[in-house]
Amino acid sequence: MRRGRHESPDAPPRNGLAPLYAAGFTTAFGAHGVAAALGVESGELGVGLLGFGLMLAVYDLAEVVLKPVFGALSDRVGVRPVIIGGLLAFAAASAVGVFAAGVVGLTLARFGQGMAAAAFSPAASAGVARIGGGATTGRRFGRYGSWKGLGYAFGPILGAALVWAGGLPALYAALAVLALAVAGWVVAAVPPLRVLPRSRATVLDLAREVAQRSFLAPVAAMAVATGALGVGVGFLPLLGTRLGLGEFGAVAAVTVLALTLTAVQPWAGARRDAGRLATGTGMIIGLALVAAGLVVVAVPLPTVAAAIALYLAAVLLGIGIGVVTPLGFAAIAAATPEDRMGRTMGSAELGRELGDAGGPLLVGGLAAVSTVGVGLAALAGLALAVGAGAKVALRG
Repeated sequence: MRRGRHESPDAPPRNGLAPLYAAGFTTAFGAHGVAAALGVESGELGVGLLGFGLMLAVYDLAEVVLKPVFGALSDRVGVRPVIIGGLLAFAAASAVGVFAAGVVGLTLARFGQGMAAAAFSPAASAGVARIGGGATTGRRFGRYGSWKGLGYAFGPILGAALVWAGGLPALYAALAVLALAVAGWVVAAVPPLRVLPRSRATVLDLAREVAQRSFLAPVAAMAVATGALGVGVGFLPLLGTRLGLGEFGAVAAVTVLALTLTAVQPWAGARRDAGRLATGTGMIIGLALVAAGLVVVAVPLPTVAAAIALYLAAVLLGIGIGVVTPLGFAAIAAATPEDRMGRTMGSAELGRELGDAGGPLLVGGLAAVSTVGVGLAALAGLALAVGAGAKVALRG
């Protein structure tokens, strides 16, 4: 008899989750820590704005292209081998960065890190979905997202400290060691999840799956939330600098956002598991808070009030994104048969990556022809529209 979608056929112990959370931290630390460090060192490297942008973009480009591929691979060969292989590849790519002397070498190292993260990130999400059963799915994804949030919050700080102590080689060496350590932890603590029999799927089958509202609604909500996160990380420091808050004060807004996001996600996931927060209701509340955070900084205010509004926006964005993300992943996991979990999680993460790129592009594009406030207001309107659509589509 076919097992239900919420059951794990191997019933693995929940203590195997901790290494998967660590894998989430690794990819976030690698993405944001290296990005911040490259920004600091771009002058020393002699690279212009276009070259710097390309160095940053190759990581996300690799993830966008390869996450669905590696997610599907984890369904075929198992979650554990893909996570371990991805972490080992991440360590190898980081080792290239240790010895890279110029822009080309560092760009190749970052591209290799992106390819590796594209492997172990969706596989880790699939593992989180399968380990522990359906009763605690929201809580598990809340904790997974929380550890990713720690990587977002402290990646730039740790990266800057390592670069200060030993230059870019020190940062890449630390990432290589971290990836090897997490890979060893996965080997030791994550039990094998049995590869389930699966029917052959065509491109048309995949198109039907991703068009279902049980997939499309939460992915659209998470894409907008992730886009708002990208905008917050990029534009809050910019606005803080314009207000004269100084480098520390401007960057502190991002730290407030990330720490709020980290604290809220486990709470939101636990509320979902306890039946106290329906997915559709949580989506519209979360995206309404995201919209409120964007509007707060979009409205022109006197300097002191604008500075207060900047940190208020960081808190509102953190809460809203922190509600939407675990609810979205939990909803997708609940609606997906386990034999397709890796492929589905890879497609979901692709949607988030597109949102991560699209949000800043939308705000930046509108800001170029009008003002930053207009761009932020447009994203706020999109958040409200998607939240309302998710509420209707998910009926809860």
